[in-house]
Amino acid sequence: MIGKRGASGVFRMRKSIVALGALAASAGLAYVGTTTDTGRDILARFSANEASAQAPAANERGPAAPPPVETAQARVQQSRLEIRSVGTLASDESVTLAAEVAGRVAEIRFAEGTGVQEGDVLVKLDDSLIRAELADAQARRKLAEANYARANSLSQSGIGTARARDEAVANLAIARAAEELAQVRLDKCYIRAPFSGVMGLRQVSSGAYVQAGAAIANLEKIDTLKLDFRLPENNLADVKTGQNVDVIVDALPGKTFSAQIYAIDPQVDVNGRSLRIRARMPNQEGLLRPGLFARINVIGADRGEVVVIPEAAVVPRGSEVFVFKIVDNKAVEVGVELGERRSGEVEITRGLAPGDMVIVSGHNRARDGRPVDIIAQQQRTS
Repeated sequence: MIGKRGASGVFRMRKSIVALGALAASAGLAYVGTTTDTGRDILARFSANEASAQAPAANERGPAAPPPVETAQARVQQSRLEIRSVGTLASDESVTLAAEVAGRVAEIRFAEGTGVQEGDVLVKLDDSLIRAELADAQARRKLAEANYARANSLSQSGIGTARARDEAVANLAIARAAEELAQVRLDKCYIRAPFSGVMGLRQVSSGAYVQAGAAIANLEKIDTLKLDFRLPENNLADVKTGQNVDVIVDALPGKTFSAQIYAIDPQVDVNGRSLRIRARMPNQEGLLRPGLFARINVIGADRGEVVVIPEAAVVPRGSEVFVFKIVDNKAVEVGVELGERRSGEVEITRGLAPGDMVIVSGHNRARDGRPVDIIAQQQRTS
């Protein structure tokens, strides 16, 4: 048998074991709770470590390469005043041929679209009736001449009276007038070219009966052409007779023609406040036609030296324009003011100096103050 002391020792040992077990269980629960509560922190530390690992790889690529651009140099050239307008070409002479007397069209002696010479008979009307009237008038004139000669002889011999002589003189004048009238009517049966030119399309056929005033065809003189155009009244001091004009016709792309101002209307059009101007231009080759639309550049006085750049360098932004100037291999945005434009170039009245380099290709990649890679420079040989 176990004594009291032995039993008490065993009891105390069991109590200690239970206490230790409870402590261990409590510690275990505490560990589990701690692990669960700090999971988010572990994920955050993991993500941060991943980002740290990737950062050096990104830094190894370095900054973006400068964008490639093409440039051109601002240069100086002589400038002259140029005034642009639009106009219309017209025949040097133009007429619509018409019958002056009524009659049947007997002959048409021209071909449409062909050249004719001044005085050529173009259309003949039936003249049989008028020829008969002319023959009658000629016979009456001869009779009147004979009567006059007889009356004049009798008057000089003292046999005839002065009255008989006067009547003979009057009758002769009437007969001659009738003959001339018949001759004129006969001549008007022949419609002639009033000047050398090119025939248009005819509006009558052979055998047709036409009234006096009926249109036959148009005749155009086109070896030289007129150019009619207008300029604003504030250009009055800039234009004068003898001034040269460059002409471009849309119907003949790539060609430039020359004209010269020969007339300026003395009256300003009060409706449009414009000057009516007429120039003359040669057309010996017959390339141009009356009625063509023309783009006009009036060449004015010299204006001295100006700075010019290619039009491709200009970048519009709203109501303003600017260019990218190259400074230390960087694109610098510079506002400019434009002048005249011509042949793919534009005058710069403010903002650039001769020799400045500007970007002409690659604006969309350039940024103000950022480096650029100049891969080519445009050269102008003329």
